[in-house]
This record gives sequence, structure tokens and C-alpha cells, in this order.
Amino acid sequence: MSQAMNDLRGSLVALVTPMTASGAIDWAALDGLVDWHLEAGTHGIVPVGTTGESATLTHAEHKQVIEAVVRRVNGRVPVVAGTGANATAEAIELTRPAQGDGADYCLSGTPYYNKPTQEGLYRHYCAIAEAVDLPMVLYNVPPRTSCDMEAATVARLSAVDSIVGIKEACGDPSRVAEIKALFVLLSGEDAQTLTMAGYSAIGAISVTANVLPAAMAEFCQAFINGDDDKARELDIKLQPIHEALFMETSPIPTKWALNAMGRIDVGIRLPLVELTAPVQAEVRKRLETLGVL
Repeated sequence: MSQAMNDLRGSLVALVTPMTASGAIDWAALDGLVDWHLEAGTHGIVPVGTTGESATLTHAEHKQVIEAVVRRVNGRVPVVAGTGANATAEAIELTRPAQGDGADYCLSGTPYYNKPTQEGLYRHYCAIAEAVDLPMVLYNVPPRTSCDMEAATVARLSAVDSIVGIKEACGDPSRVAEIKALFVLLSGEDAQTLTMAGYSAIGAISVTANVLPAAMAEFCQAFINGDDDKARELDIKLQPIHEALFMETSPIPTKWALNAMGRIDVGIRLPLVELTAPVQAEVRKRLETLGVL
């Protein structure tokens, strides 16, 4: 647990998976994004999560992206590999190679669509933890999965040695008051990160960090250091971007922004499509206000 408390803090980017216009993974751009984040002070890299379009990657691509990120990071910051699935056996199948490829942690979201009971959630995570010896961060994101992991279930799972933390994105920051003392707590909602810091969150797995890595790292470091004034000042500055990046389904706005910044190509996989023109204009305006474009 002490190692996780040291590793899983600050701004951990929920990294997009860059693609060409045809939808193929752009490996050179992926290396470039990792290099940029390391230079900008991002505290950890989270490949192939929801923001990384894990739902539309093949298992082979999933493994290859993790391999590529681990290789490029080369031990400089923790790599937290997204390995969640709505079938327990599939989640185990995705987690095993992540361990072999050198990921430091895995991030495992609650199963989507099949809506397990709390007992089912408990057994799901216990089965993964028993099958694979890789420290696990739980991920609760009911708006995406229609499955909400209750605080009592989180408390039960905190007793499993290899489960070291949770990314909480239920949309209710006060919920974390019930779980804050259990293990590492990370914000899964950029706009609510400062509020969650008041409930002992020590970092965020951030979408906004894709576009503003240095600013998110500075913001997270400020509240970790107890510099409340600086954290509030940066939070006010970042809120318009948090909002903009969710004006359409994530990661659509984020990938558009990174393309506009010259960081990646335009590729995104169906059923996601390019950002609509009116939202493009609004995202551009907000990024220009911060001098990003």
C-alpha cells in the first residue's frame, strides 16, 4: 500500500490512442505523446482505458499499446494499464499480458451492460486479483457502465491485498467520504478533482491532462502540497477545458483538440465520429483563451 501511495498521486493521464485517418494505431504519435507527457511533468500514464478507446481495440492491439507505452516510459513514471471488461474471464485475459509487459498497475472498470449485483462485483474483482498478481486500481464510472459500486463493496474489496486504490467517477464527490480511509483515492472526474481532494484524493486519472499536461500536473501538485490558493486558482482556469472536453462523448473532443494542436492525426474509430462543427468552434475558443492553440 505504501508503494501505491507514492506511485498513484498527482496527474495520471488517461491517454488517448492516436490513430491515422483510416483508424490504424499511429505508433509514432503514441511515442510522441508519451515523450510530451514526461517532459510536461505528468505523474503517470494510463493507456487503453475508456479514453484510449479500449472498447474498439482488438486484444492484440490492447497488448501492443501497453507494450509500447511501457517501453517508451522506461520506468520513469508508473504505467497503469486499463484491463477492464464486462466478462470476468476476459478481464483476466487482458490483465495477464499487462503484467507480463511490465505495467506497474492495472485499472479495472466495473462490468458494463450486464449490471452485476454488489456480490457479483465483489467476486469479479476477487477472481481477477486471485488470477493475476498485479496491483489493481478499481474504477467506478456508473454513467458509462450503468453499474455503481457501493461504498460497502469497496470496503470489502479494500481487504484484498493486491487491490490498492480506486478511481471514483460516480459524479457524487461526497460519496468518497465513505471510502477515503480505505486506500488510494483518485478522482475520475476532472471538474470535481479539487472537491475530491478535500476528501483525501491524492490525484486524478485525467482526460484534461491529454491537452494540458503541465497545467494538470501543476494543479495536482498544488493540492498535494497543501497550497490551497494556487490549487483553487488553477482549478478556475481549468474548468472551461474540463467542460469543453465532454461537450460530446469522450474522447471525441480531446482527440479533435490534440489534432488541432498538431499532436495526433484525425483518426477515431466507429461508432465514435469526428467532433461536430459548432462544438469544434467552442473547444477552439477555449483552448485559444489559454494560449494552447
